[in-house]
Amino acid sequence: MKFETITYSVDAGVARLVLNRPERLNSFTDAMHEEVRQALTALEADPTARVLVLSGAGRGFCAGQDLNDRSVASDASSDAAPDLGASVEKNYKPLVLRLQNLRMPTVCAVNGVAAGAGASLALACDIVVAAKSASFLQAFGKIGLIPDTGGTWFLPQRVGMARAMGLALLAEKLPAEQAAAWGLIWACVEDDALPATVDRIATQFAAAPTKALVRTRQAMRASVNNDLETQLDLERDMMRELGRSHDYREGVAAFMAKRAPQFKGE
Repeated sequence: MKFETITYSVDAGVARLVLNRPERLNSFTDAMHEEVRQALTALEADPTARVLVLSGAGRGFCAGQDLNDRSVASDASSDAAPDLGASVEKNYKPLVLRLQNLRMPTVCAVNGVAAGAGASLALACDIVVAAKSASFLQAFGKIGLIPDTGGTWFLPQRVGMARAMGLALLAEKLPAEQAAAWGLIWACVEDDALPATVDRIATQFAAAPTKALVRTRQAMRASVNNDLETQLDLERDMMRELGRSHDYREGVAAFMAKRAPQFKGE
């Protein structure tokens, strides 16, 4: 598949989707959204893919929405106003939901600034690893908006209401090291170690029992709204399902034989 605003490839079970508008800090346009949708459709149909790595080309991860794009551009001299709700409904909402519901784990590599919708997009992934020089910025308040792309949900879940409110209202950059210390992301590493760190995680996931990882993700997220008994029931049901899988039998057999397991991810 040939794209103009992204690159997409799959190798050895690892799918890589790179936002590729470095001259605009990989900010989103309608055209980029359409290409991301196409890539995710190809990913969902590819039985060889076991993990998705999302990253950005150049010196940043993603600066959010490109405000020069015609779909969101606002002309101060005109009474006509863009329908930003339509942009959210068409592009950002389905993007977040697709990432959250993929049949495989997702890893985000943040190599520079992740701002606005770009910051929220990173948080929609299961594992976020950032370079030490990277930062996260909820810039919406500076242009009269609220954090979207799930920002008002992800932030309180990850760092608590007080810190989430400060990030959203003050619109100050959060350095990657502090983001890791607060629990907003999984890890912050030296800039030159980012590719190898992400590759190691992706390789691990590509050989892992994929369905078990996805069920773990689902159970963790369900716990936000479940009481303890409901959560225990969910664990029971998932354990029943996974206990009948090839990967569970293979995992136990490999453990008993003291050999590396060969998971199918089914």
